[in-house]
Amino acid sequence: MLGHYKPKLLSMLDFIQILKQRYQAALTQQGIPSVSSEYALCIDQLLLAEAFIRKGQLLASDSHTPLQIAILGPTQAGKSSIVNVLLNANLAEVSPLAGYTRHAQGFCHDLQITQCHGLQRYFGRFQQLPRGLVATERYDCYFLSESPHASPYLPACVCWDTPDFDSIDAGHYREGVLRALALADMIVLVVSKEKYADQSVWDMMATLTVLQQPTLICLNKLVEGTEALLIESLKEKWQHARSDEFPGVVPLYYQKPAGMPIWPAAHAQVLLKLVEKANQGRKRQSRYEQAFLQQHWQNWLAPVRAEQQILAEWQDLVEQLVQQGMQQYQRDFLNHPYHYETFQYALTELLNLLELPGFAGLLAGTRRVLTWPLRQLMSLGRKRMHIVDTSQEMALLEQIAEHMLIQLADKLLDKTGQGNASRWWQAAASELRSQRPALLQSFTLAAKNYHLDFQQEVEKAARQLYEKLQEQPFLLNSLRATRATADAAAIALALHTGGIGLHDLVIAPAMLSLTSLLTESAIGSYVHKVEAELKQQQFSKVKQQLLMGVMQEKLAHLPEQLSQQSFFNISPEQLEAAELQLKDKDKRHGLRLF
Repeated sequence: MLGHYKPKLLSMLDFIQILKQRYQAALTQQGIPSVSSEYALCIDQLLLAEAFIRKGQLLASDSHTPLQIAILGPTQAGKSSIVNVLLNANLAEVSPLAGYTRHAQGFCHDLQITQCHGLQRYFGRFQQLPRGLVATERYDCYFLSESPHASPYLPACVCWDTPDFDSIDAGHYREGVLRALALADMIVLVVSKEKYADQSVWDMMATLTVLQQPTLICLNKLVEGTEALLIESLKEKWQHARSDEFPGVVPLYYQKPAGMPIWPAAHAQVLLKLVEKANQGRKRQSRYEQAFLQQHWQNWLAPVRAEQQILAEWQDLVEQLVQQGMQQYQRDFLNHPYHYETFQYALTELLNLLELPGFAGLLAGTRRVLTWPLRQLMSLGRKRMHIVDTSQEMALLEQIAEHMLIQLADKLLDKTGQGNASRWWQAAASELRSQRPALLQSFTLAAKNYHLDFQQEVEKAARQLYEKLQEQPFLLNSLRATRATADAAAIALALHTGGIGLHDLVIAPAMLSLTSLLTESAIGSYVHKVEAELKQQQFSKVKQQLLMGVMQEKLAHLPEQLSQQSFFNISPEQLEAAELQLKDKDKRHGLRLF
């Protein structure tokens, strides 16, 4: 990007949210299965990271936030039944149907809902609804209610019954699951003898590793005598998915008369004993966030960096075209013997300053006819658009702009077959086609404004020549007396009053003669110096104001117009600011970087 570009200021939470949204949008455009699965995994991780950062903000703003325990597991593992057992009350609705629970449901144990006022801020766009309100068509909500009974198994906490993560419809409410899991200070994994080996279970547990939450496994729906073998198998799968210590396991046997599992008396205190670990985890929240982000950062940003590499190639192309445009301008105008007109125009201004007798008479006649003062007439002549419209320079500048866009379109066409980058180049080519008329229109307007403004530099060059001539009275009087000067003055008057075009000055014999007289005179070297300075000023202004200020500026930012439904469009500056924040442990929880 250009040096003066200032990206939008983003907190780390803002950046993670934008990155997640771009992944979600890009996923819908991907047709490659391997890429799609990789993007889906990154989206889960980013959803979890966003929620985990929100948890850090919640704890930082309210250290008295109640303890949170999340119950999770695959379809029909018996999660809601376990919630009821732990609460010692039938609050969570139980159903044999897969996907019956679609929203995270929090039950305040030994707490009042008013003590959980910070949860709405944590859940963000998810709306808190009272338990019992039907929301079958909505997934962006959660339920919160109070448990009427005290339980010997739980501390004061919010116990969350979460939807499954492996059913056909789980994709619709997966974000709600991840938000509830990221909020949790403790995790209770519920698996049955039929479901404990499912890969989806261990993929989820591997994803949660970075949160470093104390965990308990409930092995549900057991038959007497099978628990030892299943627990050994569980341990093996845990060690394959995670590197931390294998947690405690509570075996639960199905009680046919009650239809509910029985919580073993030997494990009555198991969750209460995990509270201290959970509190230690809260104290280390900032450190855990840092570790989470650093663990996944490079993988998350891989497609962004690849896109930025393409963007760097784009900027190189644009810079090359600007350089080529300046070379063409210098070759075909500034250094061209038949096209460079600006110095001849400066000489017409010089003739006005010389006050030639014959020229003065012509001007006086014109003044009487038009009843305008001489200076107003000359000013009007300088500003008239016919001078711009008949300029060889204007025609060439418009040609250069057109040529730049044609060349850029050709180069984009060459790059559209370059593997994974092909889609980006195709989109850029399409955007260039759609913006081409507006680009050329902007350039033409800027070029006309430049040409009108540069007439002040032309007048300045004329005054420099006149002041130099005043140091040479003999040469000054000789010029006033020559026929060539008088003829040139008549041409100058025709130019100012619209009788001829600016390009005619270059080939007019009288102007050529005047130029020869000046360059071969005693001030010839000074004349060349003034002309060279004028050319240098033109070169600089055309480069800065037109080719860089218009064409390069607009083309450099053209990729920002590419659809965010297909591309990440995260600037190098935004990425750099986020990485600086990631490295600064003191700037957490929403502090913004410039």
